[in-house]
Amino acid sequence: MNDELTTVNELRNLLRRFVDERDWQPFHNPKNLAMSLSIEASELMEHFQWLTPEEASQAASDPGQREAICDEIADCLAYILAIANTIDVDLSSELRRKMKKNAAKYPVESSRGRSDPPGKG
Repeated sequence: MNDELTTVNELRNLLRRFVDERDWQPFHNPKNLAMSLSIEASELMEHFQWLTPEEASQAASDPGQREAICDEIADCLAYILAIANTIDVDLSSELRRKMKKNAAKYPVESSRGRSDPPGKG
């Protein structure tokens, strides 16, 4: 299984089977899942806390740290998929829709190479 050969639907079904086998559906409501996603995102941030950008890049490349970082990324993705399964969101359609909004909000000509594109702040 890799990104080039795996569909979003396959990932959603993988997670759905995992949840169903454990009878976790009663706990998978939008509130619990959103809170869990936030917790996992915080655990991901913890790997980079207090590091310079260079040190953060090194941490992400270090085999000893990379596995733990990837575990947190996978946990975040699992909760996103669980939320999508629970409230029936088509992730591909919603990402495309949101990117169109972002493109209008952050036009290339005024946003390229800027960390403070117009429309923010």
